Amino acid sequence: MMKLGISTYAFRWEMDEMEPGLETILYFVRKTKELGGEVFQICDHPPIEQLKEEELLQVKEAADSEGIELEAGTQGITPDHIRKYTSIARTLGAKTLRTMVHSKEAHPSMTEAKDWLKEVVPDLEEHDVKVALETYEPVKTGDLVDIVEEVASSHIGICLDPGNSISELEFPRDVIDQGVSYATNVHLKDFVFQRKDKSIGFDLIGAPVGEGQLDVTYLLESLQKENIQVNAIVELWLPFQNSIRETIDVEDEWMERSLKNMKKALNREHV
Repeated sequence: MMKLGISTYAFRWEMDEMEPGLETILYFVRKTKELGGEVFQICDHPPIEQLKEEELLQVKEAADSEGIELEAGTQGITPDHIRKYTSIARTLGAKTLRTMVHSKEAHPSMTEAKDWLKEVVPDLEEHDVKVALETYEPVKTGDLVDIVEEVASSHIGICLDPGNSISELEFPRDVIDQGVSYATNVHLKDFVFQRKDKSIGFDLIGAPVGEGQLDVTYLLESLQKENIQVNAIVELWLPFQNSIRETIDVEDEWMERSLKNMKKALNREHV
């Protein structure tokens, strides 16, 4: 059964107001439970690298006590970096490590990307961690599929985020069609296009999942056809509101609505 979760990217406004460290991560584990999530994806949150092993184990214990599954996330695929985060994932009990082909420090060629990932497959197999390469604008979805097919490991797949590649003129349905068979994780991030003032161009802004232009039904049906059961993680593109307090309140409201809409789509309204 697909589990529904929340990413640190959905908590970005509130998280930015808090001191990084163990207590902040523990707080968001509890909040994930309170909002109705089943998974907490600690994604692109570098402070986790500073936690000691015993602190990571505290996060795992807290998540276990709340019935929350943990996932890890970072950017980049250099072998040393993947090994570092595989170790973090193992300590957290996380089976999924979402990442991106590019990072701020490294933009590998296709050949380099394939070679680097092949190098870390034994580490992933040893610790039973699956890498999920996210669909996003610097790398065409077809190229991402090519990388996964070339590496040919059950521990290397795709994090399907249909909204990210719009800026590269890839339609969300095309992203789904190309990447769904290799999905090891899903990001649920809804969006709407709105005319700018004076009708000069458009803004692409976020919306609660199920209330924007992301075809959630098509996404779920595509996964079902491939018999793929993976966790689906809510992210938000929430614009700043009138104040930080109002923005955080809207952030919570959007997350609750997103999870409610997804449970309805999955016929799990009673959950």
